[in-house]
Amino acid sequence: MTRDRFERALFRVLRPVVIALLFLATAFPFLYMVTLSVRDIQELIMDPGSLWPRAFTLDTYADVLTRQGFLTFMRNSAVVAVSTVAITLLVSIPGAYAVARLRFFGRRQVHFLFLAVYLFPAIVLAIPLFVLFTMMGLRGSLVGLVLVYIAQTVPVTVYMLRNYFETVPRSVEEAAAIDGCSRLATIWRVVLPLSRPALMATGLYAFMIAWNEFLFALLFLVEKRESWTVSLGLSQLAGSIEVPTTVLMAGSVVLTLPIVIVFFVGERLLTEGLTAGAEKG
Repeated sequence: MTRDRFERALFRVLRPVVIALLFLATAFPFLYMVTLSVRDIQELIMDPGSLWPRAFTLDTYADVLTRQGFLTFMRNSAVVAVSTVAITLLVSIPGAYAVARLRFFGRRQVHFLFLAVYLFPAIVLAIPLFVLFTMMGLRGSLVGLVLVYIAQTVPVTVYMLRNYFETVPRSVEEAAAIDGCSRLATIWRVVLPLSRPALMATGLYAFMIAWNEFLFALLFLVEKRESWTVSLGLSQLAGSIEVPTTVLMAGSVVLTLPIVIVFFVGERLLTEGLTAGAEKG
């Protein structure tokens, strides 16, 4: 057997083994969290080492969603996350397109300046934002939290979209201009349809930030329980000695599941290159 054939055979065997090991290492913590969330607390105390429950129960989820108030927390998080994604994309798309296509002084440096906000730790910005929002009456309001998340996500989304817009063939935009499209019409009818994978990726990034963020939610909403987000509610469960482990795991599943669902719903757009075939050679 030649060396090339030996290596091909070896890689053919190792590839599924490595993939299976990586999948197991990634999926096992989540699977264990799910199994804990559907176990009875008495069974868990009697047999803590068991990986599979003898009987399944959904009482933990009923407890989390009703008595612990996670239905309200999920609604608040959904409002904050969707609003953040919508406004972030609304601001980032024209900004990223301007940096990618228009010529102006400082164009090459401006997208790096957008990222300069990440040179400062979040805790450094927390104190002045707390004082400012208190003076403006936005403390305890979901509106103030959305403004903070937009400020966090816009710099990165502009940078991400700018890099993708530069890969869109200029000839496609020139053809649209010849057909009588204005600059805005070209963006709406040509650039955005071709950029759906990038829009999905940036939207998912903004959604994850707004759904999972904890520091600013704690800083601005801790005094007003009815405005809590799901991450803040979960932290209160984790800090309580009266809450069983199974209920805590149910809350963790409730926090994680929407992100997983959104990812798998948008997976096709994340992996599909829609610019293929946009122009004929």
